Amino acid sequence: MIIKYKFATGEVTEVDVSDEIGAVITASRKAEHALEERNRYHCYSLNAIDYEGLEYGECDEYPIEGDSAERAERIKAAFSQLTETQQRRLRLYADGKTLREIAALENTKFQSVAESIEAAKKKFLKNYRPAP
Repeated sequence: MIIKYKFATGEVTEVDVSDEIGAVITASRKAEHALEERNRYHCYSLNAIDYEGLEYGECDEYPIEGDSAERAERIKAAFSQLTETQQRRLRLYADGKTLREIAALENTKFQSVAESIEAAKKKFLKNYRPAP
């Protein structure tokens, strides 16, 4: 069986292979073509992205540049409003500990840790966001 290979330069080469290998190569090419056809309708080309506008969610709510000192101060102020337990548990959670691990470390119930962290998140966000 003769298999044709087309290089990126446009050059075409023909190779004589056994029927078994030719069948594998042909099946592989058919599967690849079918996959490309399916993906053509379900994938979004990065070349088509506009890089601005609604596609990237225009958000003027918070300034992006030059706010690091102000932002750090707001974070510190919001975090200081939490109880000691909430601060400790939120730090552990932010460090990657699971709720079960935190409960085991503090020798307490999973549910109380989950409720405490959820309340801490809400309280933090309430105090972090600037008043309208």
